[in-house]
Amino acid sequence: MSRETIVAKRYAKALFEVALQQNSVAQVEEELKGILQVIRENADYGKLLEHPNISSSDKLGLLKQAFEGKVSAAVLNTLQLLVERRRESVLSDLVDSYVKVANESLGQANAIVTSAYPLTAEESQQIAQRFSQLTGKKIRVENVVNRSLIGGIQVRIGDRLYDGSLSGKLQRLQQSLLQQA
Repeated sequence: MSRETIVAKRYAKALFEVALQQNSVAQVEEELKGILQVIRENADYGKLLEHPNISSSDKLGLLKQAFEGKVSAAVLNTLQLLVERRRESVLSDLVDSYVKVANESLGQANAIVTSAYPLTAEESQQIAQRFSQLTGKKIRVENVVNRSLIGGIQVRIGDRLYDGSLSGKLQRLQQSLLQQA
């Protein structure tokens, strides 16, 4: 585990504790994801934040201009701490760590469901219920469309992959036949 990942986990745990006290765990998660999305969509903004020759006060001004009034004080304060301590580069790891800490604490898990077509709300709900029973956690479904699956779904929860896709079944059948030959 890299030093930056360890640092990001510490910030994430501290931010989670504050969010838990303020009863805004989900809100903080959405705000962090939104900030990360803005930075990723505007590559120049991200470069400015991580540039070593730009002063912390200028970076703080940029952050306040972009996010003040749009995110909670806890999130803005965390961003300010990152900038003041020259830890801007851990923001992505911080978001990932925050999501993991929040999910673990609240008994939740994110499931990335890959399907050949977009899932309906009812299908997403059925998948969430089925995998909630399997994992013992509340499942939040994120649908990704990949036409190459042909049919069926793949569900990734953490580092586990449940492959019920037609293309996956065909691959397993092919491997089985090759092993027997």
